[in-house]
Amino acid sequence: MGLFSFIKEAGEKLFGHKDDAPEVSPEEKTRLNQVAAQAIFDRINSLGLKWSNLMVSYKSGQVTITGSTPDQENREKIILAAGNVQGVDNVDDQLTVEAPAAEPRFYTVVKGDTLSKIAASQYGSASKYPVIFEANKPMLKDPDKIYPGQNLRIPPL
Repeated sequence: MGLFSFIKEAGEKLFGHKDDAPEVSPEEKTRLNQVAAQAIFDRINSLGLKWSNLMVSYKSGQVTITGSTPDQENREKIILAAGNVQGVDNVDDQLTVEAPAAEPRFYTVVKGDTLSKIAASQYGSASKYPVIFEANKPMLKDPDKIYPGQNLRIPPL
């Protein structure tokens, strides 16, 4: 459990975040936050991740996720699915894990990174890039398609 930071301008466009829009009524802001939370919930659900009693809320760039998941891998993927969304700068992880494990390790992609380069820096061998690719499926569909600002899960070897 904890607060994880993401880059608000990077990520998948699931909803139109309007931080620079003129003031909207409190009712409209609540409605927009609910639309954003539902879009993030739908994204997590579409990935086929394992969870129970999952609840997602969104307010001013922060996503809060509650519920439970069977293992650390699903927990980490849910955090990444919620955080790698344009308009999200923090994920407050309140998930419980049925089989707890070590805390997650994440890496933020910078310009010029490749999975091979990241594997070399994290594991000492560029040839271990498939480990990172597999650990980030189904969010990653192609090992050559990562972008600056994206957060990736770095599993232990």
